Amino acid sequence: MSGELLILILVIVTAIAFDFTNGFHDTGNAMATSIATGALKPKAAVTLSAILNLVGAFLSVEVAATITRDVLNIQTDTGDLALGLDPQTAMMIIFAGLVGGILWNLMTWLLGLPSSSSHALFGGLIGAGLAGIGTAGVNWGGIMAKVVVPAFLSPAIACAIAAIGTWLVYAVTKRVDAKRRETGFRWGQIGTASLVSLAHGTGDAQKTMGVIALALIAHGSLTTTNIEEHGLPVWIIFVCGLAIALGTYLGGWRIIRTLGKGLVEIDSPQGMAAEASSAAIILTSSTFGMALSTTHVATGSILGSGVGKPGAQVRWGVAGRMASAWLITMPAAGIMGAICFFLENGIGGLAGAITVFVILVFASLYMYLHSRKQKVDASNVNADWDDNVPADSAR
Repeated sequence: MSGELLILILVIVTAIAFDFTNGFHDTGNAMATSIATGALKPKAAVTLSAILNLVGAFLSVEVAATITRDVLNIQTDTGDLALGLDPQTAMMIIFAGLVGGILWNLMTWLLGLPSSSSHALFGGLIGAGLAGIGTAGVNWGGIMAKVVVPAFLSPAIACAIAAIGTWLVYAVTKRVDAKRRETGFRWGQIGTASLVSLAHGTGDAQKTMGVIALALIAHGSLTTTNIEEHGLPVWIIFVCGLAIALGTYLGGWRIIRTLGKGLVEIDSPQGMAAEASSAAIILTSSTFGMALSTTHVATGSILGSGVGKPGAQVRWGVAGRMASAWLITMPAAGIMGAICFFLENGIGGLAGAITVFVILVFASLYMYLHSRKQKVDASNVNADWDDNVPADSAR
């Protein structure tokens, strides 16, 4: 087995691992409000979300196509590798970018910060691309149009739509008994939360599909012409859908807690309005191939649901910490991706790739074990929020 093939296998395995972290990192985007209001039990919520993420992965490939052509310039218009770039270097760039994205995902998960998995991936790839090829290796036009501009607009749009929706809901139902209103909207939340999970599968699972396709193109096992004529290979869609579904099922409880309890004390009408606006925006962006951050959309919607409800309390301090994490996600993941590329390239070839992979495994294990010291799971995810008290202390 050649070194290039082994590096390709490492890239695919790491891409699947990223998809898994994307699943548990972003579960809260779909289910945090439903869990917070009691519309769904925690375990039932993550199970439903996992199934719908898998289904959603098969519905569209527009975002996957965006990843193959609008982030890195590793191939020409004819599908050949860019001048001066060999298959091994191209795959090592992709591999380093994935590792950078995973490390940032795990760090923010440990801190309970709902940063963007999508932007962690893009940042890692951009950083590795700059380290491996230089500025010419990044498709700056594609990044601006499909990533940066939507990153700034989507949370504001989601916040506005959710605020209007929440205000309308309370205005229309103001004469309805509060208990009846809560019960009715909890049923509605099940439907809207399911739609967000389906939308998440159509968007986020595809990003990893695109990365795997990019690695196969670099290796020479797949061509852009083949993708255009026949679509992505079914095994890529299935494996990526399964990985994000499994990650979703395990539940990113730390982030679910922050979104469901840390931003706004949510009632079911607010939850339904937030989820409906999130689903509409994510599905629309997926149709146009925009690699939108579902985290930005969901957080904007939840904030909007607090703004739109008369007398609701929004914890702007928590929102500020989230926004800070959003701003540094791409640069931080980019630095990690660049460091990983310099390390593997310095060691050279397969040995360098294996070294970086081993570092990833040990760093991931360390962060997981550290998270057990302040455990957040289905049993305490809805504990009362207190910035000064760890979640596990509220049992």
